[in-house]
Amino acid sequence: MRVTCTRPGLLSRRVALAGIAAAPVAGLVGCGGPGSGLPPVPDVNASIYTLGPGDQIRIITFGEQQLTGEFRVDAAGEIALPLVGDVHAGGLTPKQLEGSVAQALTRSKLYRNPSVSVEVIAYRPIFILGEVARPGQYPYQPAMTVVTAAAVAGGFTYRAVTNRFSIVRTSNKAPETTEGGAIRETLVQPGDVITVFERIF
Repeated sequence: MRVTCTRPGLLSRRVALAGIAAAPVAGLVGCGGPGSGLPPVPDVNASIYTLGPGDQIRIITFGEQQLTGEFRVDAAGEIALPLVGDVHAGGLTPKQLEGSVAQALTRSKLYRNPSVSVEVIAYRPIFILGEVARPGQYPYQPAMTVVTAAAVAGGFTYRAVTNRFSIVRTSNKAPETTEGGAIRETLVQPGDVITVFERIF
């Protein structure tokens, strides 16, 4: 991956040939300018999605119509199930939530061997700020990267830094918010707030 800087001449040809161009956080080190001091945002596994506040899910309990329906994960990471009460969903994968719901139904002694299926029907949105044509809130799509998020927001403006970004991310497992640096290929998570920096001319 080629390293480019906001201002030409800040990264010498010798440094580029020394291997920085191959670093996984290319564009986050050595260039100065907005966001250059941020640590890399943690990697995410695109194939493993964990639920968080704002996600809307469909739970199917086979043979039990009143326990089949659509539910939204609340701010505390809980879903409220009829006859059972609150079940924690935040930080769990849909598959893990299937097990948690089945256990809750078994503990209620209303069902002996419940069969449960969980699917995400609406992800919580992402937010993109700064130098894009249409900053704002947009629906998340699985495997979305920073550059595809920018494309959804109308693309970069002529003032945009196009190889280094900021992502503010809230953990699904705890109410902790962290900010990290990102590159074009960084995978986005639902709820992320992405900032596209303004270029220093």
